[in-house]
Amino acid sequence: MLTLHHLNNSRSQRILWMLEELGLQYEIQHYARDSVTNLAPAALKQVHALGKSPVLTDGVITVAESGAIIEYLALTYGQTLIPAADTESGRQYRYWLHFAEGSLMPPMVAKLVFDKVRANSKPFFVKMIANKIADKVMGAYFGPNMVANMQFIEQHLVDNQWFAGDSLSGADFQMSFPLEASIARGAAMQCPNILAFVQRIHARPAYQAALQKGGKYAYA
Repeated sequence: MLTLHHLNNSRSQRILWMLEELGLQYEIQHYARDSVTNLAPAALKQVHALGKSPVLTDGVITVAESGAIIEYLALTYGQTLIPAADTESGRQYRYWLHFAEGSLMPPMVAKLVFDKVRANSKPFFVKMIANKIADKVMGAYFGPNMVANMQFIEQHLVDNQWFAGDSLSGADFQMSFPLEASIARGAAMQCPNILAFVQRIHARPAYQAALQKGGKYAYA
């Protein structure tokens, strides 16, 4: 039996959506973030050593990392979600599957960390120094990268309804979370094609079913 170890407000929501799109029988093991640290609970370390979500178990097989889980599910249960490797769609599929966590998420996570530094630094003189450091790093590196990433994605979606061709693929599940988070945090509000993509996935019956089963998810 497939079991998704699912953490609220996390990347595992996209795996839950994929399971619904594939129409698979599965169970959900729910985990809640710590109310103080917002981190995953220690119980997840009993499933995988790093204690992060998502983790998928399929009998004796344990798969961690969103991209690896998406590839496992597609190869094992839904090969229609993988374009042929020797096609342009296949090349786009592999690119966006890796782009989501390799290029798109790191500056977003960095911004989140620096925002927390700004909010939590005390006393005043420490806060002032912390803000200056955060502003300099964001302004010189992470900020421009976030803008460039959004523009790059927006341009790709001008001529593409989905990330890897004319139909839904594993790349769309992988890209969904960072784009939802970008919209929620205001980073993509001037990108109509990104907004339209997220609206398309939110309108899908399988996505709505995943929301009902997954519990709290702030980015929808």
